[in-house]
Amino acid sequence: MARFWGAATDWTAHRVTGDLAVLRSPEGTGPYLEFLRTPDARTAPDRVRLDLLPRPGDDKEAEVARLRALGATGIGLGLGQGDVPWICLTDPEGHEFRVLARP
Repeated sequence: MARFWGAATDWTAHRVTGDLAVLRSPEGTGPYLEFLRTPDARTAPDRVRLDLLPRPGDDKEAEVARLRALGATGIGLGLGQGDVPWICLTDPEGHEFRVLARP
């Protein structure tokens, strides 16, 4: 998961051990993303969801295609909420996230 999300966000591995991977922006500022290895299967809906906003000038559809090439799969536009400015995807382990459109 850390490899997928590192490539998806362009963040780098800050620390990696057998059970932990920590990602952070290349500038070394802002939040960290921590991934903990667990033998447990996912059994409940996610309680946290990441939303990705493409960089200024980047095309949302091109970003979705890039994420699909990394291993994301699509689950539709806005989960039946009509004409929404995001596309819902899942990461390789089935965790939902959205790719937003710039206003």
